[in-house]
Amino acid sequence: MLARSCAALAGVALLLAPPRGTVRVERFFAPALGVEKHYVIYLPPSYATAPARRYPVAYYLHGLTGNEADWVSLASIDAVADSLLAGGSGEMILVMPDGDDGWYTNWEEAPQPYRACLVDTLLNRAAPALCVVQARYEDYIARDLVRHVDSTYRTLADRRHRGIAGLSMGGFGAVTIALEHPDVFSAAASHSGVLSPLYAGPHPFAAPAHYHTSIDSIAADWRGIWAAIAPAFGRTLASWTARDPAQLVRRLAAARGPMPALFIDVGTEDRLLDQSRAFHAELAALGIANTYAEWPGRHDWKYWHAHVGESLRWLAERIKR
Repeated sequence: MLARSCAALAGVALLLAPPRGTVRVERFFAPALGVEKHYVIYLPPSYATAPARRYPVAYYLHGLTGNEADWVSLASIDAVADSLLAGGSGEMILVMPDGDDGWYTNWEEAPQPYRACLVDTLLNRAAPALCVVQARYEDYIARDLVRHVDSTYRTLADRRHRGIAGLSMGGFGAVTIALEHPDVFSAAASHSGVLSPLYAGPHPFAAPAHYHTSIDSIAADWRGIWAAIAPAFGRTLASWTARDPAQLVRRLAAARGPMPALFIDVGTEDRLLDQSRAFHAELAALGIANTYAEWPGRHDWKYWHAHVGESLRWLAERIKR
């Protein structure tokens, strides 16, 4: 009797458990980099049982020194997506690519072996197999990866059903790629992103903001990771300005292009707090609507794990069917 009761309870628990999506590790050849790259993909629960259905897609970018597994292994993004779905949120495909330490931009400098040959932390492949031929990381994400995903999976293959998000370096990548490619992405979300790389002060943020006016002052401000960012952003004020998110917003607004919806959050104890506030202020001055939030927390996975559901919910609402 007890065994039958336990079995019955287990059956009830199984019925009550929310449906779960599927997580896979895949790979494809990226012409923009000249190498094969890996990505992690989350397919929503109905993907396997609704063969005629197509889905919106959200791309999630990792941070500096991270890898394509981070959003699943450190933020449980798959479990969060399942939970949101059980609560009524829309289903999405989630794609999490390997971005190396590439800053998701097309580099100013040619990649050097010591910089571009990065160890694949997922599959532990030999480093020489991962040397990029050219470091065009923006094109890799916005063109190569999107084309591959749309040709491989049942996606709703248009900008209205496509969003992009990221944290820290990936927050910079998500926002700048969406602003550079508004024909590809209709929404972008940044968690703790590098959103005002030229910001010089004051600290804490207060208007009017001051920005660096020489490459020497930029290098001094970024001295902790200058070697990791200079090959990508360049070593001139002009090359940094060309990548500044506020400048990209101004250029897109002047061209009257479709402006992607923007979501920004940052921890109140994050070293990038002032950058997020400065970018938010720039958007407000330009009359660009955005969703902005500050929550207690630092620049760490505890914060991102706690708040990834916010961007997932926000993106699902904007790129849903």
